[in-house]
Amino acid sequence: MSTDLGPLVITRRSGNESIRANGETVGKLGDFWSWACSDLANNTMRGVLAEYLVATALGAATGTRTEWDTVDLRTPEQWRIEVKSTAYLQSWAQSALSKISFDISPASGWDAQTGTTSVEVLRRSDVYVFCLLHHQDKQTLDPLDLDQWTFYVLPTRVLDERCPSQKTIRLSSLEQLSPLKTDFIGLPKAVATCAEGMRQGLGENPAK
Repeated sequence: MSTDLGPLVITRRSGNESIRANGETVGKLGDFWSWACSDLANNTMRGVLAEYLVATALGAATGTRTEWDTVDLRTPEQWRIEVKSTAYLQSWAQSALSKISFDISPASGWDAQTGTTSVEVLRRSDVYVFCLLHHQDKQTLDPLDLDQWTFYVLPTRVLDERCPSQKTIRLSSLEQLSPLKTDFIGLPKAVATCAEGMRQGLGENPAK
C-alpha cells in the first residue's frame, strides 16, 4: 500500500478513455461527460462553464480546473480571479425570469498552491469577473453562444471598500460600482486594467 497521500497529479483527459469492467470496455469517458454535463443552464454547470470561458479568454485554461482553491483562476500573470455567474433563465420551469444577483461573500478557504487552510475570512482575489447569461428567450437559449453573455469586471478592493461584509450584490448595485462591462472579446483588456490597478494600489477605481 502506498504511503504517499499527497495531492493527485491531475492530467487533462480527452474523453476517449475507456470505462472498464473486468478488463472489458463498457463505455467512454466522453459518454459520461455528455450524460453528466449537457445541461449548461443549471447553476452548477453554468458556473463551471463561466469559469472556463474566463479562463479561455485569459489564457489560463491549459491545465485542469481546481475544485477547492481559494480563488477560481490563476492567470499566467499570477492574477487571482474570482468568477461568479448568474442568468435570467434556468433549466426548470419558471413563472418569471430570475432576479439577478451574485455571491460576493468573503470566506475562509484552502489554498491549493500551499495546501494550507486559512480561517481568516476575506476575499483573496485581485479581480472579480461577474458573468451574466443575459439571454431571455428560453427557446433560443444557448450558453455556448458567447453573444448571449455579458461580463462585468471589478477590482476586488472596490468590493472590500464599498461592500466589506456583504454576501450578495444585485446587478443594479454592481453597476453603481462602475465595473468594466464587456463582451467575451474584451475580457482580457478589462481584466488586465483591473488587475494592474489592483496590484499598483491605485487610489481610484480603474473601472471608472
